[in-house]
Amino acid sequence: MYEQKYIDREKSWLAFNARVLQEAADNTVPLLDRLRFVGIFSNNLDEFFRVRYAAIRRLSLSGISGEKYLGGISAHQLIKDITEIVIQQQSESLRILGNIEAELESENIFIINETQITPKQECFLKDFYTQKLSPELVTIILNDLAVFPILKDTLGYLAVRLELANDEVRYALIEIPKNINRFVVLPSEDEKQYVILIDDVIRFKLKNIFNIFDYKSVSAHMIKITRDAQLDIDSDLSKSMLEKIASSVKDRRIGEPVRFIYDNLIEEDTLQFFLDKMKIVETDSIIPGGRYHNRRDYMSFPNLGRYDLLYKPNEPLPVPGLSLEGSILEKISKKDYLVHAPYQSFSYLTKFLREAALDPKVTSIKITLYRLAKNSQIISSLINAAKNGKRVVVQIELQARFDEASNISYAEQMQTEGIELIFGIKGLKVHSKICVIERLEEGKNRRYGFISTGNFNESTAKIYTDVTLFTCHQGILKDTSKIFEFFDINYRVHRYKHLIVSPHYTRTKFIKLIDREILHALAGRKTHIKLKMNSLSDFKMIDKLYEASNAGVKIQLQVRGICSLIPGIPGMSENIEAISIVDNYLEHSRVYIFGNAGLTEVYISSADFMTRNLDGRVEVTCPIYDLEIKKELIDNFNIAWKGNVKVRYHSYKLDNKYKPKNHHAPFRAQFETYKYYQNKVALLEEVPQKVN
Repeated sequence: MYEQKYIDREKSWLAFNARVLQEAADNTVPLLDRLRFVGIFSNNLDEFFRVRYAAIRRLSLSGISGEKYLGGISAHQLIKDITEIVIQQQSESLRILGNIEAELESENIFIINETQITPKQECFLKDFYTQKLSPELVTIILNDLAVFPILKDTLGYLAVRLELANDEVRYALIEIPKNINRFVVLPSEDEKQYVILIDDVIRFKLKNIFNIFDYKSVSAHMIKITRDAQLDIDSDLSKSMLEKIASSVKDRRIGEPVRFIYDNLIEEDTLQFFLDKMKIVETDSIIPGGRYHNRRDYMSFPNLGRYDLLYKPNEPLPVPGLSLEGSILEKISKKDYLVHAPYQSFSYLTKFLREAALDPKVTSIKITLYRLAKNSQIISSLINAAKNGKRVVVQIELQARFDEASNISYAEQMQTEGIELIFGIKGLKVHSKICVIERLEEGKNRRYGFISTGNFNESTAKIYTDVTLFTCHQGILKDTSKIFEFFDINYRVHRYKHLIVSPHYTRTKFIKLIDREILHALAGRKTHIKLKMNSLSDFKMIDKLYEASNAGVKIQLQVRGICSLIPGIPGMSENIEAISIVDNYLEHSRVYIFGNAGLTEVYISSADFMTRNLDGRVEVTCPIYDLEIKKELIDNFNIAWKGNVKVRYHSYKLDNKYKPKNHHAPFRAQFETYKYYQNKVALLEEVPQKVN
């Protein structure tokens, strides 16, 4: 038996982020999209330190070993291992960024610094600095302050060292403005395009900023702090949930530092000054970096009109038989439909809600909301419905990490418009993606609704792959209504005939489904399990999959992110294969397929196989009864499995080894999935011609 049973989830997550970095290094990816992947890598890492690293650090400081919770490794050792991995990844990201910048130069795009500014650019920057940048700058002289300022973990800072004429050294901080695009597009010269970072514009103007000082030298190096972002919810019963979350979000700004990154060219005395003042010690994660931090900003790098250096966008396709022009409720009343974004249009969801808002026969709309777009059409439709006299009930998750402030704002807006709000259940996040409406037809209430794997968010629907089932199945929707009853009276545990609902039933139901496949295998019947999810880290579920493998069940896993299961080990997991696809779209849908000796069952879900999804959240898994939709989801899984581009193997080595082509033609799953839906549209268009 192989001695290691699980991969640590933190190290597995870092391996996932390394796959994102691989996209930045891949010269088959358009250049400006490679910059975007550098930004995604950096943004992911920021969130990792604010949440997961912070949690492990808390565990370490508590004096608890943590091996029971961390798969056999101590919290102290894990912190050390993470820091070593991140230092290596940061170094690799700097190398990749340098290569991208060199390739951009071959395309006549130059990212310059303050030492490379031409006289023409200097004139432009003088006006830019005076009109836009200077009014936004916050500059603090530090030496004489009684209390050191709180550095925000969402911002970058320039640590300034001034050596005065009398040899005295003074230190200062310049906050890099967040509300100005960090990349300044300069006037083109000789058909060449130039971009400079605000950081370097500030460096260029250091003499102006500190001209009241008589100094011999001035230097500025970037630093960045990451703070513990865990919310500590106030237990004061006199406060509303809105007040508690709002207060906790504000407290994030003074959370404990968990990571300090600095320009490795910074003077030693300057670095020590900041470490001492911020009370950062060697046991914290102190990471040397390059000249620029907050590289998440590269997600918003200007396109400069160079669309040839970006992925060609695919227009979302229509769903055959489902129109955005006619009544969507009428169509759903006759059969189920599946929308697979971004391959197909997310607009069907907003169309559904807009129609429900106007339909005189619709009496109520109930929906769960987790993450929303900046200017949400979903919210607009719900407010419209309330204004039309519908009863609108919204369960909005105020603890959706890093979207708390946005959700609080939306909640206040909806309250003003008379929408009934439910703020969740103590100890349980609501992560389910469900909507149900009631419509009065011939004196009886009839339900319509949708259940999804992803957030009701128009922005992320353009880049996240998710599936949404539109249905008029009264049994499924009766179960959906029961979930809203549970939100209201959560001491009552409902029974569901169709849906699988966390935290009460999901774990036990999936274990039963796997057990059934084991029995089929032991009886010599055909059996298989195909699971697509974002993360797989729950040890009990992993053990059950190992058991199934040992019974002879063939298991295929598509796990985009964390995979604590170790596939392909004789005597433990030899019948399990596991892959990860990281490409232009973020794989986000959860689809679970059980062979059941030829009577295949297919489910879509909001839940991953993580302990928090199985036991600590309200999640919904929905069976697929429509045979066409069932086939479509199985086809989708098989297309992805056939892929040999952008596909990596999960393994105990965490080496992100690519799936080999083995003399086969390149088969890129996301491209082929789009073609699959194009063919569906083409077939529909051919039908009238054949009839004629």
